Amino acid sequence: MGAPDLGAGGAHAAALLGFRASQGLESCQRRGDVRRLRVWKTLLGLHRVVIEAVALERDGAVVVMSVRPRARERDRCPYCRRRCPGYDQGEGRRRWRALDLGTTVCFVEAWAPRVRCKRHGVIVAAVPWARHDAGFTRSFEDQVAWLAVHTSKTAVSELMRIAWRTVGWICQRVAAESQAQRDLLAGLERIGFDEIAIRKGQRYLTVVVDHDTGKLVWAHPGRDRKTTEKFVSVQSPGPATGIPRLCSEPCRHGPRGGGGDL
Repeated sequence: MGAPDLGAGGAHAAALLGFRASQGLESCQRRGDVRRLRVWKTLLGLHRVVIEAVALERDGAVVVMSVRPRARERDRCPYCRRRCPGYDQGEGRRRWRALDLGTTVCFVEAWAPRVRCKRHGVIVAAVPWARHDAGFTRSFEDQVAWLAVHTSKTAVSELMRIAWRTVGWICQRVAAESQAQRDLLAGLERIGFDEIAIRKGQRYLTVVVDHDTGKLVWAHPGRDRKTTEKFVSVQSPGPATGIPRLCSEPCRHGPRGGGGDL
């Protein structure tokens, strides 16, 4: 995880709420002001959590929000999502980088206990605000992935104050989760295969596109027959009988190119 630039200038973003972070915490503790706690959750994109405390560190340059999962979200395996018996407290309390409040860096802090899953063994329990094995909150990673699609990697790393390699790791996690939740072959009628060069030294990607929508369906390093067969084997456990038309490189400029029955 790239070290954030904590020396960035600018006023504390909590001033937009009309109170200092420490004052807001004190009033919430005294009166149980649910509305202000809800504001903190909304600012950081947190759901299904209970806020325990909000503190300022490094002369107000860092906001640390201590949270815990709601009762029904605790002690769950991050893979199968089943409730599991607790194992130990793991490595104790840890922090996840959250969305910045303006120029102020924010962290979510909580215990990271381990559970014993019958299927996956001893593993760190899932938390509702972050993906498994991630050092960032889910909303932070979603924003990084969106920016990576619409801007350059350098712009993303500078804006989000993380290393450029971290951008790639975040995109892998977000893409893997999104791909697992949807069937890429659903609704496809005509697809096309093509290859593109990504680097010098004869390095290529095989890409699969939907000719009706123009959207990218799948991509993988390589450009041989095995790469194409990998797409069929990964996306469809049985014969790909649901796609009647398939086109190779000659039809990459449009659906009128040559094609054949799949």
